[in-house]
Amino acid sequence: MLLRSSVPVEDSITWPVRKVFPIIPGDYSDLELKPMGTLEVKLVQAHGLTNKDLIGKSDPFAKLYIRPLHNRTKTSKVIDNDLNPVWNEHFEFEVDDISTQHLTVKIYDDDGLQVSELISCAQLKLSELVPGKIKDVWLKLVKDLDIHRDNKDRGKVHLELLYCPYSVENGFANPYSSNFMMTSLEKVLKTGPLVVNGERVDIKRKTVIVRGVLSVTVISAEDLPPTDLMGKADPFVVLTMKKTGTRNKTRVVNENLNPIWNQTFDFVVEDGLHDMLIVEVWDHDTFGKDFMGRCILTLTRVILEGEYKDSFQVDEAKSGKLTLNLKWSGQPIYRNS
Repeated sequence: MLLRSSVPVEDSITWPVRKVFPIIPGDYSDLELKPMGTLEVKLVQAHGLTNKDLIGKSDPFAKLYIRPLHNRTKTSKVIDNDLNPVWNEHFEFEVDDISTQHLTVKIYDDDGLQVSELISCAQLKLSELVPGKIKDVWLKLVKDLDIHRDNKDRGKVHLELLYCPYSVENGFANPYSSNFMMTSLEKVLKTGPLVVNGERVDIKRKTVIVRGVLSVTVISAEDLPPTDLMGKADPFVVLTMKKTGTRNKTRVVNENLNPIWNQTFDFVVEDGLHDMLIVEVWDHDTFGKDFMGRCILTLTRVILEGEYKDSFQVDEAKSGKLTLNLKWSGQPIYRNS
């Protein structure tokens, strides 16, 4: 008799890597592979996608999975007519085996009622992740994961990854967990029901929203590309919170490709885990301004670490790095879920 399976061939080949066939009746659950943890993935953006449309530009969306099962595949929203889409979407995956599994990202062009066309794809070994530590990564996109040599530039995709093992001894804080930054009393109120004087009191479940103040110090930039005939530029930086559109900008530093600003700006952020800081570098001209490049930063790292200083590559520019200091002062609030 031929047995048909609804499990994709790809999944049956790669997972599970261990099957238990009991010979003598008994409990063999300890021998079975169990989920090891949670992978938090933020699909930030993609840059330089291949255009699949004859008229206009592709309408990209992404599918992400660890196991290629329908109920374990996540799909992003569609960004219309854009080869440099910004998604800023968060997805959560269950990790069965950190040592053997991969995260796969496939980017498609939405064609409405027709079958969506694959634009490009990328893959990351989960074994490259350090538990409890944010990994901010740009992955090179290729035409096919089975083709090992693909020298054509098909763009890149920007991800933020955080692997949190289930083990309670690990001591890692998952900012996407509803228990993050909650007191013992708040945890009791969240999980409900609560028993008071022998009577059950139902408590509405709450979802924690990470609210706070983000302080950004624009320290300096180096090796910016020249924009005028004299081989210089007059750079300034514009900082924008994506959700609210709140904006601040530095002063202009004239005729300098390695400017120093040392200016600090504060932003009130209502939902830190789902907001983004967009940092744009502009060249000031007498009759306007010219775009030089940008960095897009999520807030997950600063929420976890409290404060950090780092240098970031200026995207969409031939060269240049921007040095920033970010500091977070948190104030969690709760909403009914």
